Amino acid sequence: MIIRDYEPNDEMGWVRCRVLAFLETAYFDNVLKQKERYDNPAIELIAEMDGQIVGLIDVEYEKEERTVCSRGEGLGGMIWHIAVHPDFSRQGIGQQLLDSAVKRAKAIGLNRFEAWTRDDLWVWNWYEKQKFTHVYSYYHIYFEGNEMNQRIQSTIPKLHLVNAFAHYVGEDISQFKTENKRIHQCVCFEKVF
Repeated sequence: MIIRDYEPNDEMGWVRCRVLAFLETAYFDNVLKQKERYDNPAIELIAEMDGQIVGLIDVEYEKEERTVCSRGEGLGGMIWHIAVHPDFSRQGIGQQLLDSAVKRAKAIGLNRFEAWTRDDLWVWNWYEKQKFTHVYSYYHIYFEGNEMNQRIQSTIPKLHLVNAFAHYVGEDISQFKTENKRIHQCVCFEKVF
């Protein structure tokens, strides 16, 4: 296996790897049809094995404090995507990608990474094993059909809402738990180096 810089002709393999990896997480519906592009510089690495992309990491980073990351002091990088193809999981690929990204980040003067994820305990455990710290969280709440009653309404005539997605930054989610089928805690992890 080699870890190398992402190249434009890697896009289809990148997309396939990410989609398959995310299907096994609470982000299963976050499907991209093409690779994301960033406004700021980024560390974009892939893990390749026998011509197949088996892992990836994208870290957009700051040239000016708090232009990409939401917290911390100094210049940081936001891990937008880290994924390992499920057929190649548990082989240390994610850790190798992260280690390579950290090495590059230190060389350009960054002092930390931020990463946001949902409530997959195995993902949280992986971040904690990599020396990330849980620093903040809020909730992603999906509303469908009757779940929107008395909560989400449109003032536009003849517009009928079918579903909605919301961020809830309050503490008491009990008001949603009885009616909403899909609620995820969205957690920010930070690794200082």
